[in-house]
Formats: sequence, structure tokens, C-alpha cells
Amino acid sequence: MDFLFIADPLESFKVSKDSTLAMMRAAQTAGHQLWFAESRNILWSGETVIADCQALAIKPSGHSWFELSKTEARALKDFSAVLMRTDPPFDIEYLNTTWLLSAAVRQGAKVFNDPNAIRDHSEKLSITEFPELTPPTLVTRELSAVVKFHEAHRDIVIKPLDGMGGMGVFRVGADGLNLASIVETLGENGSRTLMIQRFLPEIAQGDKRVLLIGGEVVPFALARIPQGSEIRGNLAAGGKGVAMQLTPQELGLAQKLAPLLNQRGLFLVGLDLIGGYLTEINVTSPTCFVEITEQSGFDVAQFWLEALEKALK
Repeated sequence: MDFLFIADPLESFKVSKDSTLAMMRAAQTAGHQLWFAESRNILWSGETVIADCQALAIKPSGHSWFELSKTEARALKDFSAVLMRTDPPFDIEYLNTTWLLSAAVRQGAKVFNDPNAIRDHSEKLSITEFPELTPPTLVTRELSAVVKFHEAHRDIVIKPLDGMGGMGVFRVGADGLNLASIVETLGENGSRTLMIQRFLPEIAQGDKRVLLIGGEVVPFALARIPQGSEIRGNLAAGGKGVAMQLTPQELGLAQKLAPLLNQRGLFLVGLDLIGGYLTEINVTSPTCFVEITEQSGFDVAQFWLEALEKALK
């Protein structure tokens, strides 16, 4: 099979722990042909969505870990699978790429995750569909609403809807220190919508990333544990990643969502759980494959590949 990976520049990959690279290695080992393009290389040619792409070979070792062939123009519908693995932010150019991919799907391309489903699922706001699974949450642009929420819950976390890697996440305690200033700054004086949640002290045990693949649940999560005085467990913010087997509660929650999200075209999903509460549903470029595999022995990339092969049949 021919797999086209649409991803960030290969030179930017963190080779020791990149999930997309783990996928590529698994696919190549199984005998599949890899192709690579960046989102800027996807174009509408007048009749067909094509990619100016290059055949990709993963090298076992050495200074450069990849080798690319000359560029070829190929229709997306001619690949066995197209894997959208461009990292957020979900900006206008990311959105434009999903529209081009939707056109490719109409032409017969098999795109994972489905671009229509990606557009329909804000990684922050999609939790509003499952309020029984989430902590107390407010979405607003109004400072007065945030003040009332803080009065009710006393200890809260404020974050922008388009953040990633823990960027722009603030905790405001019972004293309410700098609450108005934080809301005004993050919300750009009411022009940007914010998400506010009750602070969960269970973050000390980790913000757990649970992977759903092809409607099935990976039995191990990566608990991203804040270090020192930090409240953010995100690895990009210095959190420590520890693989843990899912608790019965976590497994039950994940099994409830996995088939539903997969049916919608979300083949690979990363749930974020704190203290058993659902805080985010990541659908653009979920990670943590390598850390879970190395620490638990469960080969996430192989699990992903077998699920993808099954879906393509």
C-alpha cells in the first residue's frame, strides 16, 4: 500500500519520540511505501486534488534519518491512505487544507482523520457534548461570567480555545488575584472566547493522554505529571511522562467514546483525562506513541498500523 503522510517538515521532528515517525517506521517495516508532503504541497489542479510529494525512506541510523526522492505530482485519491499529521495551531491555513482534503475525499481519497470530522470537533469545545464526563466548565468572552464562575468554584483554570502544549493556561486561586487582568489579556478585552474549568487537584497525579485507534482503546495512558510548582502536565511545558495502565473508570469512559468518535471519521483520537474527568478531545495530531511503547511494552504504532490496514479493507 502507498501511504501519504501530510506533516510538518521532517527536519523539525523530534526523532527520539515523534509519534508520526513511529507510524512511518511501522508502515515501512510492514512493506508499505511511504510518501511525504507538507500541507502547502496540497493543491487543487482544476479537476483533482493533488500532492507535490516525495517518496520517503526511513533510514535505520546515521546523521540523517530519512531519504526523499524527487518530487512527483500525484492525486490524493491514488494513495491507499492519506494521513493528516500536521500539528496545531488550527489556523486559517490548517482549515484551508481540510477543505482541500474534503474535496479529495469526494473524489475517492481515504483520509485519516476525516477532514470533515476534524472541522466539526474543536479539541477544546467538543467536550461540551459530554457534560456528564467533564469537570464544571464555562465557555465565554464575558468577564462577568468568569467572575461568577470563580465565586462558585474558587479555584479555576483559564485557557484559550486555540492553545496547545499548555500555552496560555492560568490558574486563579481563591483570592482571585489578577483574575480580571488574566481574562482581559487572554481574551483580548472580550474579542476571544476562553474556556474556564474548576481546578482539579488530581493534576498532581498527571494529565493522562488516552489513545483511541480505530474505535479501540489503547490499554495504557501516558500520565503527564507537572514538575515543581507548575500546574501544567504538558510535556512541552516540562511535564514528566509516565505510562500507566488505564483504571476501570478511565477504560469505561474511553470505551464509551471510542466507537462513537470512530464512526464519525475520527480514526485516531487523544483523550485528556484528569482525575477521571474528560478535559479535551484531541483529533488533529495526537501523540505519545513512543513514550507509551517504551515504558509499557505495548507497541502503539503497530496497533495503529493493524487498525489502519483493517479499516482500508
